[in-house]
Amino acid sequence: MAYRHLFFDLDHTLWDFETNADETLTTLYDRHGLARHGTFDLPTFKRVYSDVNQALWRLYQANKVTQTQLREVRFVRTLAKLGVAEADVPPTLSAEFTDILPEKSAVFPHTHETLAYLRGKYTLHLITNGFEDVQHRKLASSNLAQYFDQVITSEHSGHLKPDPRMFAHALQAAGAGAPESLMIGDNLECDVLGAHNAGIDQVYFNPAKRRHFAQVTYEISSLDELRAFL
Repeated sequence: MAYRHLFFDLDHTLWDFETNADETLTTLYDRHGLARHGTFDLPTFKRVYSDVNQALWRLYQANKVTQTQLREVRFVRTLAKLGVAEADVPPTLSAEFTDILPEKSAVFPHTHETLAYLRGKYTLHLITNGFEDVQHRKLASSNLAQYFDQVITSEHSGHLKPDPRMFAHALQAAGAGAPESLMIGDNLECDVLGAHNAGIDQVYFNPAKRRHFAQVTYEISSLDELRAFL
C-alpha cells in the first residue's frame, strides 16, 4: 500500500502518559502532604487515581461527562475512595495536575528517531482525544511538535475517536484520502476500530503484547518496528 499520510495517537503511543502522570502524582502527594491522612500510601493513591481517571475518560469518550466535569471530580472521587472527605480535598489539586503534567517530557523508546525517519518519507499528523491546550503543551515540552503537519484534537473537531466523523475531520484537515492513510495508536477501540470503520488501515501499538482477537492491519510492540514496513 502506497501510504502518504501517517496519523499518530499521542498519549500511550508516543508521549509516555503513565511515566509522566506517575511523576506528577508524586509531586502532588508530597506537596499537599496527603500522607497525613494516614489511610493510604503513595502507590495506593496512584493506583486509585488511575482507576478513577480511566473510568471518567470512558464516560467522556461516550459523551456522558464533559471536560470540565472530568477535571473537577477525578481527585474528589479518588480521595473519597481513600476515605478523605470532600471538604478536605485540596481545592487546587486538579488545576495543579493539569498545569504540571503537560510539562513532562517522557516519551516511548525510539519515538524521536522513528518520527525523524518517517518524517522524511511521509506527512505526519496527530489525532487525539486529549484536550486542546494540554496536548499542545505536551508536544512542546517533549519536542514532538516539530514532526507533525496537522494536530487534530477532539475538542477542536467536536468529535471523539472512534467516531468516524473525527477521522473524516482529520482526513479533511490533512488533505488526505483514506486509502493513502495509516493510523498508529495503542487503543483497539478508539484508534484501531475507529480507523477501520473510517476505511483507514491501522497499526496497533501493543508494547505489553496483550492478547486480543481484533483484526488489525499491522501490529507492533516497539515504535522502531514501523521501519520494517514503512
